[in-house]
Amino acid sequence: MQLIKQSEILYRIDILKDQDLYIHLEMTTGAYASHLDSSKHPAATFITNARIRYSHGSISGNGPYRVGLKMQQGWVYSEGLTHFEETETSRLIMAGHDSQGKLIVSLQLSREPF
Repeated sequence: MQLIKQSEILYRIDILKDQDLYIHLEMTTGAYASHLDSSKHPAATFITNARIRYSHGSISGNGPYRVGLKMQQGWVYSEGLTHFEETETSRLIMAGHDSQGKLIVSLQLSREPF
C-alpha cells in the first residue's frame, strides 16, 4: 500500500460514482485492546458487501484523510485513512494504519463483491 495521494483518490472516487457498488467498511481499536491495557476501550465496526450508490464523493484533510460519499438517503464517511492500494484498478481500497502499522480503518469500493 502507498500513502494516499488526494488527487488520485478523488479521481478514483469520481470514476465509481453513480454506479451500484459493493462497500466494505471496518474500524477497530483492536478486539483485544482492553486485555493488554485495561484503560483502552475496545471498539469495532464492520460491514461488507452492502450495496451503495453515491452521487458525490470527496476527500479532505492533510493526512490522515476523510472520505465522504453522498448517497440519495444520506452519507457514508470514513476518517483516519492513510494508505491506498495503488495497483488496484477496478476497485478502490483504502486503509488507515496507526503509528505501529496496525490497521485501524478500512474503506473499500468495488463493482464486484469482496
